[in-house]
Amino acid sequence: MHQITDKPLVCERFQRTLGSYARHAVVQNLMAQKLTAMICREEPGRSFERTLEVGSGSGVFMAELLKRCRVKAYYANDLVGESLACLQELPERCMVEEFHFLAGDIEQQKTLPSSLDLVASNATLQWLDDLKSFFSRISAHLKAGGMLAFTTFGPSNMREIATIEDVGLSYYTPGELAILASRYFEVITIEEEEQRLEFSSPEAVLHHIRQTGVNGLCRRPWSKSRYHHFIEQYWKLFASEGGVTLTYHPVYCCLKKREP
Repeated sequence: MHQITDKPLVCERFQRTLGSYARHAVVQNLMAQKLTAMICREEPGRSFERTLEVGSGSGVFMAELLKRCRVKAYYANDLVGESLACLQELPERCMVEEFHFLAGDIEQQKTLPSSLDLVASNATLQWLDDLKSFFSRISAHLKAGGMLAFTTFGPSNMREIATIEDVGLSYYTPGELAILASRYFEVITIEEEEQRLEFSSPEAVLHHIRQTGVNGLCRRPWSKSRYHHFIEQYWKLFASEGGVTLTYHPVYCCLKKREP
């Protein structure tokens, strides 16, 4: 059973980092590039009539997709309503005929666009409470043969933080994702990788996490003793030649709606 996410906290943390996310989210930026390449492989014509992006944030993935593909109507959703300001210029610059922004939690959206030929999401679905229901609903809004392409993270993601703090998201394995999706979709691609970033110190890791907004897990304040324990344990358990490490575990998925 996956945990219920504190969506207001997630919104608050990502809202604070709209201006810094693109600079600091090194792994997520690479994931956006690979996700776009995966979409282009499956759709060589690189043309979509109606696209929905879930978790558009500051526009990292949108910029990659519109650089390489033509989209007639683009629907962007994000939990943080203020992210609209980061997105508005991109569709106009890339000749998108229609652009619509859907603010709020995708799991609580009362209406979604229909007859979609692409739904995409980069580094967002790990925050959802009920992925199975999400797959079911998205399938209903895709055309037959339409594509759901997304990136998320696997169980090893930020294992350093989880080890010391005993806090973290409940991530699905690629096999579990395939099982959840298979009722509604044909699984075209599921790939995973691990990327280990190196930082000069545990303090630098905390700064990185704050600047990317991915610390929306709990509201427990940092006491002096908790902070010192975290720093001490990080050095003890995860030291590297250049400082300390932080592990990311990206998962890449491309699914197609089953034909009736």
